[in-house]
Amino acid sequence: MGTHVEDRSTSAKTAWAEWNTTTRPYTVGLEEEVMLLDPRRRWALAQRIDDVLETLPDELAGHVSAETHQAAIELTTDPHASVAAAAGQLRRLRGLLLGALAELGLRAAVAGTHPLAEWSETEVTSASRYQMIHRTMRDLAMREPTFALHVHIGVPDPDRAIELYNRMRVHLPLLLALSGNSPFWRGRDSGFASTRTFLFQAFPRTGLPRRYGSYDEWVEAVDLQIRAGALPEPTFLWWDVRPQPRFGTIEVRVMDAQSRVADTSTLAALVQSIARLELEDGYVADHIVRAEEVLAENRFIAARDGVDACLIDTTEESLRPIHELLTELLEAAFPHAEALGCAGELARVPALSAAPGAARQREYPADETGLVTLVHELAVAFDC
Repeated sequence: MGTHVEDRSTSAKTAWAEWNTTTRPYTVGLEEEVMLLDPRRRWALAQRIDDVLETLPDELAGHVSAETHQAAIELTTDPHASVAAAAGQLRRLRGLLLGALAELGLRAAVAGTHPLAEWSETEVTSASRYQMIHRTMRDLAMREPTFALHVHIGVPDPDRAIELYNRMRVHLPLLLALSGNSPFWRGRDSGFASTRTFLFQAFPRTGLPRRYGSYDEWVEAVDLQIRAGALPEPTFLWWDVRPQPRFGTIEVRVMDAQSRVADTSTLAALVQSIARLELEDGYVADHIVRAEEVLAENRFIAARDGVDACLIDTTEESLRPIHELLTELLEAAFPHAEALGCAGELARVPALSAAPGAARQREYPADETGLVTLVHELAVAFDC
C-alpha cells in the first residue's frame, strides 16, 4: 500500500492564509499604540482601558482596540493611497480620543516606553485574547508596557508580498534607528535609543524573522504551529515585519511609536517608498537579504545607538554610519516617493535623523522631576 501524503500546496491552504488580492498596491495604513495617562498622579500610566472603551464616541468605532496592558490603546487608520491622508486620519483619531479621555480626567501620549513605568503597576486587559497571552506568557505579560508604530503596505499578490517581506528585513535596522523613542526605563537612562525593542523581545515570536522562499513556504511554517495548537492564529507572531493575509499587506512593526504625527508620517513615507523601490527596482542585493547574522547584529546596534549607529555593510565589509546609508537610500527612493505622492514627507527624513525622539527626550534631566515634565510634554505633543 502507498503512503498518503497530505497536500499542503497553495490550493490546500486553510482559510486564514487566503490572501486579500483586492488590496491596492502600495496603500498605507497606520497603527499607533498610545499610552493612557493620569495627570493627577504625576502623569503616571492609567490602568483604565475598560473605562475608556465604554466612553468612546461612535466616530472611533473600528479604529480603536485594546492592547495587552490596561494602560495602552491602539489607534488604527483605514488604508489610504497617500501618506498624507493616513496621517490626517491619525491626527483626527488622536483628537477624538482626547475628547473621550477628557471626560474621565485622563490624557494620552506616545513614546516607545513610559519613562517612569514600573512592572509592579502593570495590569493585563480583561479581553480574552490578552488573558490568553497572560496565561501563556505568565510573568512576561507583566512587564512594563511598550508602544510601537506599525505601517501596513498593500501588496495584492502573496508571492510578491513575501518578496517584499524578505527585502524589507534589510531595512529594519535603519527604520529602528530613525524611530528610536524610548531611552528611559524605570526612571533612568537605559543607554539605548529604543529600550522598547529589548523589553518587547522578552516575548516569544518577536524580533527579526527568517526569510522564506515563497508564500506557500511561509504558510506551511505558520500553519504547522496552528495545527499543533501552539498558536491560536497567525497574529500571535509579533515579528518586526510580517505578512497580513487578511488585509493583503506587509506590516512593518519594528519602529517605536512617535510622539508627533509629523514624525509618524515621515517614517510611513520612508516605508512606503522603500516598498516600491524594492518591488520595482530590487534595491538590495540578494547576498544582503541572506546575511541573517549581519541583519540581526545591525538590529541590535540600531536599537542601542539610534541614528548614531554604524551598521555592517556586507558589500564593503565595514561599519558605515547610518547617515551615509540613509543618504544613499533616500537618493534611490526619492523617485518612488514622487510617484507615490509622499516626496514632501520623505524630504523630512534628514530633519528627523538630526533630532529623533530619543535625542529630544534626553534633553530632559534623568531624574523624577525631569521625567515627569517630559511625560507632560509628550502629552502636549499628542495634540499637535
